[in-house]
Amino acid sequence: MSDFTFDDVAVVMGTYNEEEAIGGVLADIDRVTDGRAEVVCVDGSDDRTPDIARGMGATVIEQEPQGYGVAVREAVLTPDRPIVVTTDCDDTYPMERLPDFLDRINQGYDVVSGDRISPGPETMPLLNRLGNRAFAALASLFLGQRFHDVTTGMRAYRRELLHRIEWTENTGLSAELLMRPAARNYRVAELQIEYDERAGETKLDPFRGGAAIAKSICRIGIEERFDTSLDAVTTTDTVERT
Repeated sequence: MSDFTFDDVAVVMGTYNEEEAIGGVLADIDRVTDGRAEVVCVDGSDDRTPDIARGMGATVIEQEPQGYGVAVREAVLTPDRPIVVTTDCDDTYPMERLPDFLDRINQGYDVVSGDRISPGPETMPLLNRLGNRAFAALASLFLGQRFHDVTTGMRAYRRELLHRIEWTENTGLSAELLMRPAARNYRVAELQIEYDERAGETKLDPFRGGAAIAKSICRIGIEERFDTSLDAVTTTDTVERT
């Protein structure tokens, strides 16, 4: 079977009032993939974000604002291309690493997850850094395998996996998108990535959002550990650190 190329890749994101950053993110995707990757934005903005995205060739799906997970779930399930890459629209994630994510998929991994935490991101506020470490520790406890960053927004997935699993979370969707595949023995790789200072203002309350993410991790962990009706994949060597 031939390796996947950027002609097989869709880069997707939920967007909400990110007119300061969206143009730079889309320009980076276009540059790194030579314009070959499809881009899908699920947007609930009331600023110029969707107009900028359309003007730069992205497919924009307009949606009433219902939270992070609702938008991203729509985004990951929309493309027809076999590889789906998620990112945030605030210019924090390194689009120049897209080839590395695709390489890991071509090595046989089902999910490639960007690890922002291990490199010690100086641009991430200390409270966020501590919270993300705590989320990873909690998820690792439930899963019985060590993860360093379960709330990252940059991942690559095989499309069939995304359509096989039922996604239930909103604020905690980022953790769910890693935990359920890992619990069901899909092959998962963590890839250390750089993390830049965001452009624009954050929309997430760190305390309310953090509590919602922790609750989601506990719910997912309990479901995956004790619900024997959930589908699983039989494989070995499920987690790689790079």
